[in-house]
Amino acid sequence: MAAAFGIFLTAYNNVIAAQPWHRRWYAPVNAGAAGAVLAAASAGGLTAAELGLGRGRWLPGRLGSLLAAGTAAGWLAASVVPAARPVLNDKRITGLSGRAAAYQAVVRIPVGTVLWEEVAFRGVLQAALRRVLPEPAAIAATSGVFGLWHVRPTAGALRINGLASDRGRAVAGVAAGVAVTTAGGVALSWLRARSGRLAAPVLLHAAVNSAALAAAVLARGTTPGTPEVLARGTTPGTPEVPALGTTPGTPRKAT
Repeated sequence: MAAAFGIFLTAYNNVIAAQPWHRRWYAPVNAGAAGAVLAAASAGGLTAAELGLGRGRWLPGRLGSLLAAGTAAGWLAASVVPAARPVLNDKRITGLSGRAAAYQAVVRIPVGTVLWEEVAFRGVLQAALRRVLPEPAAIAATSGVFGLWHVRPTAGALRINGLASDRGRAVAGVAAGVAVTTAGGVALSWLRARSGRLAAPVLLHAAVNSAALAAAVLARGTTPGTPEVLARGTTPGTPEVPALGTTPGTPRKAT
């Protein structure tokens, strides 16, 4: 079951999520997918405790809260330090209006990206792998799939930011993006195992992605009048904004 689910996840974000209808309905479709895989996992015998959703485990806990707060503070500090602002440079964010940026940070990222990815990876996949593998191996396998999940979003981010001018640079950039998101996956999976709570990596992941977007908007400002269609990803070819670690040097997204 774990191997089949890992293959499904790799195909989901690199094939299914590339379709225009998915970009248009990104948040509700992914929220529905999160509910579906939780139901399937429960039907397959995974318990609430194994999924990090056991009694008394609904809050992120002290460790998750501290890491999330520190991450958010770091991103916001970067927005006011001139030397750090190049890290926040991402053309996917440049044209977002204030309303569109708020939608991204409050709805699209937490619901469409973070909830779905954490349920799928740190919830179901990690729990399923933990039944057949030692914990370090389960974390490594979960994180490897999480890295592969980001192949298409990384390629899109590189293209939008003009960092894929030739095939060699594109391949190197995608490989770097996969490596970064794999490492990020290790950190999130470790937090899930250490805390025993799915809410802990959910909060940290949301802090990484939403705070990065907020910091980028604060650092660069927004362009009034930008159609919200861009923020919702309804324009064909518009990548997720932002995705954790998809482009070296841009705000970092486990799409």
